[in-house]
Amino acid sequence: MSSLSEITARRPVVVVLPSLAGGGAERVALGLLAEATRAGLAARLITLGGPHTLADLVPSGVAWRDLGRPRLRQALPGLIGELRRCGPATVFSTFGHLNLPLLAARPVLPRGTRLVIREANLPSLSLHRVPVPGLFGRLMGLLYPTADCVVASSRLMADELQARFRVPPGRLEVCPNPTDVRTLRAAATPPRRAPGPGLRLVAAGRLTRQKGVDRLIPLLGELPADTHLTVLGEGPEGPAWRALAERLGVQARIEWRGFAACPWPWLAGADALVLPSRWEGLPNVVLEALACGTPVVAAPEAGAVAEIAEAALGAVRLATPGPAMVAALAALDRKTADAVRPSLLPAMYTAPAAGRRFLAAVVGGDSTPRAR
Repeated sequence: MSSLSEITARRPVVVVLPSLAGGGAERVALGLLAEATRAGLAARLITLGGPHTLADLVPSGVAWRDLGRPRLRQALPGLIGELRRCGPATVFSTFGHLNLPLLAARPVLPRGTRLVIREANLPSLSLHRVPVPGLFGRLMGLLYPTADCVVASSRLMADELQARFRVPPGRLEVCPNPTDVRTLRAAATPPRRAPGPGLRLVAAGRLTRQKGVDRLIPLLGELPADTHLTVLGEGPEGPAWRALAERLGVQARIEWRGFAACPWPWLAGADALVLPSRWEGLPNVVLEALACGTPVVAAPEAGAVAEIAEAALGAVRLATPGPAMVAALAALDRKTADAVRPSLLPAMYTAPAAGRRFLAAVVGGDSTPRAR
């Protein structure tokens, strides 16, 4: 292979994000930047605009430029100009509405720029949420095959990208989201747990329809009265879901804690993470819960969770929201120890191996650390 990796030591790896909002895709991208700096590569971050909830997680040594233009139409000229000025070896994007314009802009980017895109969700389940799904899907089929590399977080997603959007197999890389187990477990100590004797559950993520917490709230009435749910996250559906809990008379069993930059003590203290999502890609929070030794109960629609369940035998239970999920939750063991439990995360999802594989897919070669 060329020495694209050697070139990358002089020309930066550039990650482009809409913002540093507190989502899983943003955390994956920041993890990639951290892996790049550990490998001795120059790394830059470009964001279109705020919010920047995860600003404290930007790795030291990464040059960060915020364009101050949250709307893509307003930000695009400045984004192209910034990319032309910094002359990247690789540009990485993980949001569909950014992937498409970056691929379309290839002719005006510096010669030899490697364009790498990642899908954060299964398109078959998420595409209908964009304003013009038919057009968006056609553009994906036209432009995604032109990317130098398309990163899929699961085999299921890779198969879909190949079959539905004609991405050539040689340009597809399946890279599970890397999880830094040691750092995460240290941050999870000591565990936090809602007081009381009953089952303690946690749901985490942006409060949007995708995350499906409204499918979990009615189930609390079917569980023992001392069951408690802690919800970590903020979002537009929050007020409606609080009102739903009030109507169903379960509001006293729920604590809405808002966004948590460090959710891991809550994951470590729970009897289970519950993921009632309507669609997902490869949810980081599932990997993080398993790293904390916490089992997971997830809806079957939650993307690649089924692949995680196969690898983490017995630690992940798939159950449709309704009687099946109630039964799965009722069968959980209660946490008794005050310490973080042994990790349940399969080795294939752990850093540094998964991180090096991800970085190698992005830069297009060996990512062994080198002197700068």
